[in-house]
Amino acid sequence: MMGGNMNKMMKQVQKMQQEMARMQEELANRTVEATAGGGAVKVVASGRQEIVSIAIKPEAVDPEDVEMLQDLLLAAVNEALRQSQEMVAKEMSKLTGGLSIPGLF
Repeated sequence: MMGGNMNKMMKQVQKMQQEMARMQEELANRTVEATAGGGAVKVVASGRQEIVSIAIKPEAVDPEDVEMLQDLLLAAVNEALRQSQEMVAKEMSKLTGGLSIPGLF
């Protein structure tokens, strides 16, 4: 009797692992976008928490104030990464039914 339940559980775990692998692949192709300085700097990140692109408008480039541009870039990159993590967490919680599985990501 016990063996049947264990077998069923293992199949469910395998199915979940396959779904997670598929979802991670899908999320890698999805992107989020963050801007700073009223759109002067735009950063796009993937679901793998990788920065895909950075766009800087010419008016954001002031040789007299490089620090401002650095701050804008930092703000946009951090926001893009935060949004990416949020997107992944939201999708994963759909898959796990809200269960928190330690060491998942």
